[in-house]
Amino acid sequence: MPASRAHPALPRVYPIVDSAAWLRRLLPLGVRLAQLRIKDRPLEEVREQIVASRTLCARSGAQLIVNDYWRLALEERCDFVHLGQGDLDEADVAALRRAGVRIGISTHDHAELDRALSLDPDYVALGPIYPTLLKAMPWAPQGLERLGEWKRRVGHLPLVAIGGLTAERLHGVFAAGADVAAVVTDIVRHPDPEARTSEWLTAALALPAAVSGWHSGGGLP
Repeated sequence: MPASRAHPALPRVYPIVDSAAWLRRLLPLGVRLAQLRIKDRPLEEVREQIVASRTLCARSGAQLIVNDYWRLALEERCDFVHLGQGDLDEADVAALRRAGVRIGISTHDHAELDRALSLDPDYVALGPIYPTLLKAMPWAPQGLERLGEWKRRVGHLPLVAIGGLTAERLHGVFAAGADVAAVVTDIVRHPDPEARTSEWLTAALALPAAVSGWHSGGGLP
């Protein structure tokens, strides 16, 4: 495993959206960490969305994480990417590191966790924790016990929980070992996404610092 580096402190709430339009709605509410995850759209449209999202996040003091499109992230001088296991097959991790780009990596089983840790990422994601409506998953729900196991393995590294999460499940997820909770459908498919986002942020603020082995060190969740 590479020598460990200093890893970023991350807010506890991590919305995942598919457009800059969503960021225009959510950033004013206090969101300070968001992933842009776009699927099956023309490359230049993806580039436009990355540039617009980067600008919006910079203005709001938020951290943007670009999913999958690591080449565009490099070209557009973004500083954080999220890579799935398939992305790792072709991603130039060395080039990302040289450019100072931080990396988060998805994991679903022990072999994927070993692979991720060998790259000394800036966070590891585990999912789906609960059944999810987002897409068909080849993996069974991981559950809270697996979160605890992953946290013991990753140690100081931030652990992101994803899949089927709701604001009501936050305390249990953090008590099990998560440091960050990623949310997709509970916000973007909610009848009032802004109100639901505020509920997530409020729930995160209500978590005691000791509920997890790691926290953001203050500021907004």
